[in-house]
Amino acid sequence: MDLSLLFAFAGLCALLALTPGPDTFLVLRFSTAGTRSGIAAALGSTVGSLCWALAVAAGLATLLERSAEAYQVVRIAGGLYLLWLGIRTLLRRGGGLPDIDAAGAGPSWAAARAGFFSNVLNPKVGLFFVAVVPQFLPGHHASIGATMLLGSIFALVGFVYFSLVAVLAGRALEWLRRPRVSKAIDRGTAGVITAFGITTIASAAR
Repeated sequence: MDLSLLFAFAGLCALLALTPGPDTFLVLRFSTAGTRSGIAAALGSTVGSLCWALAVAAGLATLLERSAEAYQVVRIAGGLYLLWLGIRTLLRRGGGLPDIDAAGAGPSWAAARAGFFSNVLNPKVGLFFVAVVPQFLPGHHASIGATMLLGSIFALVGFVYFSLVAVLAGRALEWLRRPRVSKAIDRGTAGVITAFGITTIASAAR
């Protein structure tokens, strides 16, 4: 592949990563349990991106292009998950996530799992891989090698950015763990994710 094309794609990925979305707020939220949990959420999101790349390489883009109903189901499923995640966060009791030292690996596993499902069930991420990635492929045809290369670039850029968010949040851990701040993060995260879910479902139902 043309090197200039890869740099252009990486630049696009960076711009998308800098645009706040469900993954960003999840990483920030889990970072209140420690930097390790925040990075775990970032890692889960990264694995989700690679799954999307693999699915496109396996022919998902072609399948969805031929079946509007299948794409609608994917969008609705993703919207329902985001809606459930947002409501669950909003209704969660307590001032912040469990302390990382006391809870051990639990928060990290929960963070990785939430990051993964937030990404793999996010229709906007899927739309990027289905509609945008093929435009950067030679001849606009998906091959496993080229698709996975672009998917890896997307995943790497996202992981670096989200990890940076987790590290910076970790440095402000004492402040983030204050009940008022932690509750505000929870409510903000819940509001953003719920809004994403409702918007996704509404657009899919049109």
